[in-house]
Amino acid sequence: MAAPITYQQLVDRTDHFAPPAVLTAAAPLSRMVYPDGHVGWLATGLEVAKEVLSSPAFSHNFHSAHFPMLKKGQPFPAMPIIPGMFIHMDPPEHTRYRGMLTAEFGTRRMAELAPRIEEIAAGQLDALRAQGSPADLLPDYIRPLVLRVLSEVVGVSYEDTPTLAALADTANDDDVPLEDEFAAEKRAFFLTRDLVERARTAPGDDILGRLTQVEGLSDREITNMLLVVFVAGFATCEGAVAAAALALLHHADQLAAFRAAAASGRGTETAVEELLRHTTVNQYQIFRTALRDVRLHGELVREGDTVTVSLPAANRDPAQFGCPAQLDLGRQDAAGHIAFGYGAHACVGQRLGRAVLGTALETLVQGLPELALDAPLEEIPLRARTPVLSVQRLPVRW
Repeated sequence: MAAPITYQQLVDRTDHFAPPAVLTAAAPLSRMVYPDGHVGWLATGLEVAKEVLSSPAFSHNFHSAHFPMLKKGQPFPAMPIIPGMFIHMDPPEHTRYRGMLTAEFGTRRMAELAPRIEEIAAGQLDALRAQGSPADLLPDYIRPLVLRVLSEVVGVSYEDTPTLAALADTANDDDVPLEDEFAAEKRAFFLTRDLVERARTAPGDDILGRLTQVEGLSDREITNMLLVVFVAGFATCEGAVAAAALALLHHADQLAAFRAAAASGRGTETAVEELLRHTTVNQYQIFRTALRDVRLHGELVREGDTVTVSLPAANRDPAQFGCPAQLDLGRQDAAGHIAFGYGAHACVGQRLGRAVLGTALETLVQGLPELALDAPLEEIPLRARTPVLSVQRLPVRW
């Protein structure tokens, strides 16, 4: 086997669309040296990634496992069991909490929400036009659109969303000290807890309102469930819309194809899947711990070994996708991607993410037919050394 990849190589991304070249050139399963010296594994092949993310032989339980990576340059902090923080649990606890949210993001609920998402996107486009060209799409269109949708779905007033967005921002910025992130987390927790207490007596037609009516579910559990949904949903959705918009604006032929599909009424569902595959903003900190010795892609993974899954590399697996580095909105196999994860921990809100992404882009490219980047690609700063990829600004003109 080749020399192990280092964790530093995993996070050293410089390209706006592609993961580090060492990942796409690696074997489907490679050895990787973690910051604390532990020699674990890195999965970059699509089938290997799916097996790790779906097999009960691997745990996502942060409360008892050893995780040998860094968070903002420091050892990953030990985490106690946090009621309601289901994203870091294994079944049956994870299944119980997630089950309360499944219908909230199901097909029927998304159909009900679609007209409202379109209305919000149209309103943000009007505001963007009124502000005038040039503009920065990130604060002037993408962020308020995502926050308005999430605020209504979750049950938080739009005026309160900056406190929750600040937690996502600090968690996804390696330049922000851990103590500042913890302070943002504290502010977000107390805000959300107060909202839960009020919703107990006056529940709304939203996730918050319905969770307060679940018998036996404590305020603390609901608070933490809402923080997971809002903060993770916001970071991923904002990053995905920004990355996809940048990809379209950088590829004129694909932008024209997307605009034509949106105008024809045929729908842009296939194009959205390809944009998700090509950009894959959930780029690292996707990892599992082996609960027992297990054979994986011909290798023996020992009990206690950490296996990191690179979703961006798996989504460029040449064994699964033809010309994987190419953005091709007509690609018929794009729906096989795992940009939202895979298995029991696949993003519970992925249908909402797709709906927001498709509507935001369709509204933008149809409403501003002369939309173009207002800076060369290399001058658009990346937010790269973060679990969720995005850009720091997205200058455009029309």
